[in-house]
Amino acid sequence: MDENNLEAKVSLDNEFGLHARPAAILAKEAQKFSSDIRLLLDGREVDAKSILDILTLAATSGSVLIIRARGDDAPAAVKRIKQIISARFEAKR
Repeated sequence: MDENNLEAKVSLDNEFGLHARPAAILAKEAQKFSSDIRLLLDGREVDAKSILDILTLAATSGSVLIIRARGDDAPAAVKRIKQIISARFEAKR
């Protein structure tokens, strides 16, 4: 993968997994980037800019997600989405 096409793995360590509030936080943050951002889990791939798509993953605590981004700001997008998940969706910037 090149710098405009990146991916990273991150463990979902918050207590309740990817429920509505964290999905909304992720989607809102992903929408700030021009890159196409995807979340992958167990062979399923969804648009990280869509709350409903994220919810369909039904990711539980302990799941390992893959963040995949393609575009001019892919490095920043992957870094930020990974940071949010690692921080358990707390408002750190």
